[in-house]
Amino acid sequence: MTDIQIKALLRYVRISPQKVHIIIDAVKGKPVENALNILNFMPQKASFILKKIIKSAVANAQQQSNIDVDRLVVRNVVADQGPSLKRFSARARGRGTRILKKTSHITVILAEKNS
Repeated sequence: MTDIQIKALLRYVRISPQKVHIIIDAVKGKPVENALNILNFMPQKASFILKKIIKSAVANAQQQSNIDVDRLVVRNVVADQGPSLKRFSARARGRGTRILKKTSHITVILAEKNS
């Protein structure tokens, strides 16, 4: 049987991709239920965002009748850099410095576990 993949994408999230990468390794390759439990007890902002995306991917999987939601595994999570918001902050002697507020595009791919 072919390997069915379910995808959920969240774009322009106001968090640096570097901060999301810290959380990704904790959930990659785990069953969805375990991944959600792990993210529940992590204090980082990225864990809350990632939990929402995984739930969205599970909801996408429920729309397809041939997929067993209980057997889903987090196949891959990718956090790419989106556009940066450019802001300026006041400095000494009337100068200004640029502040880059980074955004992310986060993709979650789920797949059914082969047993």
